[in-house]
Amino acid sequence: MSIRILHEFRGQRVGVIHPPGEPCTSLVGHLRGIGCTVETIWPVPEAWPEAEIVFLAMPPEAKAAILALLGAPAERRPMLVAVVGHEDAAALPLVLESNAAAVIEQPIEPVGLLANLAVARGLWLEREEARRTIARLERKLGGVQKIQRAKNILMAFQGISEEDAYQSIRRQAMAKRMPMEDMALTIIHASEHLNYRPKDA
Repeated sequence: MSIRILHEFRGQRVGVIHPPGEPCTSLVGHLRGIGCTVETIWPVPEAWPEAEIVFLAMPPEAKAAILALLGAPAERRPMLVAVVGHEDAAALPLVLESNAAAVIEQPIEPVGLLANLAVARGLWLEREEARRTIARLERKLGGVQKIQRAKNILMAFQGISEEDAYQSIRRQAMAKRMPMEDMALTIIHASEHLNYRPKDA
């Protein structure tokens, strides 16, 4: 096993949502052997635990609670690893629903566990970066749309050009020391509040 991979997980907070018993004890032992700080939880909680990685067992009898957890809001959802029984076909729909970064099958072997974690961590980090990039682009697009709408309002109400409307928003934003998107939103709200209509409407 690579020392670098071991260091990657040393000190990581890990939640193990798993019924008590030997499989859970074995999994926790392997994780602590890697150097993780482990919290065991059962039954399935209503909210995600405070952890970077969560191992979630998927017995059919806990389906309703698992689906509720998967739908629970989270500021930052942890990396999820699904834990299933050997050739447990009944768990497959839940695994697909979970969007887990990895799936491990019991009985769990230490080397297989570490390899799964290493691959899953890399994929999960890439997915998280993509999610953040999409969120940034969505915010940027939303700002552009607000500025365009505010420009249209100023052009219609003041009879000025698009460039002059843009510069007006820019000057006001600088004077108030606020982002142009916020200034644009202020103009939009003001026009809605005053129920303005273009002169030729």
